[in-house]
Amino acid sequence: MTTAVAAPFRFFSLRVVRTRRLGPSLARVTFTGPDLHAFHSHGRDQSLSLFLPRPGQSEPVVPLDLDDTWRQRWNALPEDVRAVMRSYTLRAQRHDPDEIDIDFVLHGVEPGAPTPAGPASRWAADAAPGDRVLLLGPAVADNHAIRFRPPEDTDLVLMWGDQTALPAACAVLESLPAGTRARVWLEVPDPADIQRPATAADVRIDWIVTGTHPAPHDGRDDTGTPRFPALDAVRAAELPAAARPYVWIAGEAGRMKALRRHFVGERGIDRRRVTFVGYWRQGLSEEQLRARGE
Repeated sequence: MTTAVAAPFRFFSLRVVRTRRLGPSLARVTFTGPDLHAFHSHGRDQSLSLFLPRPGQSEPVVPLDLDDTWRQRWNALPEDVRAVMRSYTLRAQRHDPDEIDIDFVLHGVEPGAPTPAGPASRWAADAAPGDRVLLLGPAVADNHAIRFRPPEDTDLVLMWGDQTALPAACAVLESLPAGTRARVWLEVPDPADIQRPATAADVRIDWIVTGTHPAPHDGRDDTGTPRFPALDAVRAAELPAAARPYVWIAGEAGRMKALRRHFVGERGIDRRRVTFVGYWRQGLSEEQLRARGE
């Protein structure tokens, strides 16, 4: 497979090197490829587009010429031929040898699951060395697919992420310089999914174990805002004194918006110092979100 280049992003032809279960519902897949020396990223919450083969295909079918008509040509392919595209974040990058890690949520793959797994979860659950994928990733380290950008005067980092944001959140925490103060809330469905990111920052992480994926709404408050465990935990928290906090919120769109309203409306944090990234929306597939322009 050849690759096409269009700065600041390009295609990378990858194959699976190894896989590892991180918990009952999390798996890490490590990839390598002949062009990964040209993959450049400052990490943090680096967003990637991953293309997976359909069942029975040895590699994903994707138009490789990146131009203004690329997405239209990809969409025009027959649905049972066109590669499955999913958005992920970079968990880690290494050199000598060149490798990257991507962590997958495996909801729906367990026997008797109430909701069947999507194509990416099914692929990751069965991934084996040698399996081939295509990645649309950065050829320029500081690119617009990195969203975590605290202002230089930040004196406190506040973060929330659900399980889909866990790889990005851990990568962000590992990137923080020593002495950075951070208060973090992370949701996982199972205690065995809890991770221990290696960080030099002064970090307190509150792990919220939901028991399900995703965490259910628990009704609405008197303002009509959906209630869920993380929102209650954040509302109840006494935060360290800070003059210039920065907030990063990522995960399910409805929960993300409720938390943003809390930080801006209830905590009084300047909305310009809040980054929010919707990784998914409850009840909708990624294809449905793209069709709606979200």
